[in-house]
Amino acid sequence: MAGCMKMINGFVSINAKLIVFTLFFTCLPQTSYQNTGNTHSIIDLQDGEIYVKSGSNRFCYKNSVAPTWRQTWTRIQVNIWSSNVFKVDTVEGEEKLQELDHFSIWGFIQSFLREQKNETTISIGLFSKKTCFKIEPADKTQYTVKPLRKFDIYLFLVFLAGLLLFLFAESLSRSQVFFYSAGMSTGMIASLIILFFILSRFLPKKSPFYVLIVGGWSFSLYAIQLVFRNLKFIVQEHWHMALGYVAVVGFVSFAVCYLYGPLVDEKRINILSWMLQIFGLLLIYFGTQIQQVAFAIIVAALISKYLEYPVSLAFAAWRKMKRYIYWKPEPPRLLTEEEYQRQGEEETRRALDELRKYCNSPEFSPWKTVSRIQSPKRFADFVEGSPHLMSNEVSVHAQEYGFGGSFFEDEFFDTDDEDEYEDLKPIMKPE
Repeated sequence: MAGCMKMINGFVSINAKLIVFTLFFTCLPQTSYQNTGNTHSIIDLQDGEIYVKSGSNRFCYKNSVAPTWRQTWTRIQVNIWSSNVFKVDTVEGEEKLQELDHFSIWGFIQSFLREQKNETTISIGLFSKKTCFKIEPADKTQYTVKPLRKFDIYLFLVFLAGLLLFLFAESLSRSQVFFYSAGMSTGMIASLIILFFILSRFLPKKSPFYVLIVGGWSFSLYAIQLVFRNLKFIVQEHWHMALGYVAVVGFVSFAVCYLYGPLVDEKRINILSWMLQIFGLLLIYFGTQIQQVAFAIIVAALISKYLEYPVSLAFAAWRKMKRYIYWKPEPPRLLTEEEYQRQGEEETRRALDELRKYCNSPEFSPWKTVSRIQSPKRFADFVEGSPHLMSNEVSVHAQEYGFGGSFFEDEFFDTDDEDEYEDLKPIMKPE
């Protein structure tokens, strides 16, 4: 254990010396060993044109179109490809492009660390006036340069995913399907980061181990970036290894998610919902090329999300105030036959219930009432809850006013129609 600690301390001291050495050379002033008057020719790029060159060349792209809201999801890219590897240095403006020919310690370190590749893409900002770059191939092999301005469907999909994630964050935070799918995806993408995080919990809390943890996390992020950069090649050439990795890590991630289970606590669900909303806003911002449009969409999304209830209350209050401001008497609506019958039955039942309550109240004088009515027993039964009409009275009412009764016949077969018919008869002239 002592030997291990000694090795770790030695490793940390060496890293510290390297960092100090790098910072010392970085702070040195830039010195030029070439004549600044010797300038190389610069090739101006045009949209859609294809340039086939060889050897070291310098290119500049001038953005002559003023960006508007219509270019929200427009991307300007310069595609470079060749059969052999090359290096690309990108700067802003022709002056900095000429400075690349001057020797400096920092430029030498950047050139040493820059990765050689046989295919790359340079993204140019919409608000960048002039972007220049220098291509240095490994040999005299030809390479192709093609600038292109186009609608980026992937950028729009990022924006759309962020908007949907922000709007449906609350429902997704409560969904078990989203919980397991997000857990498996996180496990497959950041497996190395999760592994270093688990190991850090078992390591002693001392400074050398913190250096190892930070270095491991940095290596994990670099590995993730490297995998995404060469994802197409990995899927095509090493598909069996990629499939095995997805199966194993996906199963382990699913098992861990199943072990802990979905979120149940309301506070944790709210925290997850807020994190999803923040991540959705970030996707909206990075999925939009123009910052003003991105901020306007974010503000509109926040207003529609969190000011829904105040706005609805304001509209409801405005409707009520509008009734008093622009008040006009409305004509009464006539009742239908069914509404008339139903209202009559309800009002009669309510009035009879109120009469029973009054008869049972202390304010009612039963002796005075009994002395005035003809049937005290029937009144007592009514107060106790019996119907106020007898069966024979109901049948007589039905015969009199029901369908086929005398009142119905008199109303239906009115004699006024006969008088009108007699008035319409032609007057016979006497012979």
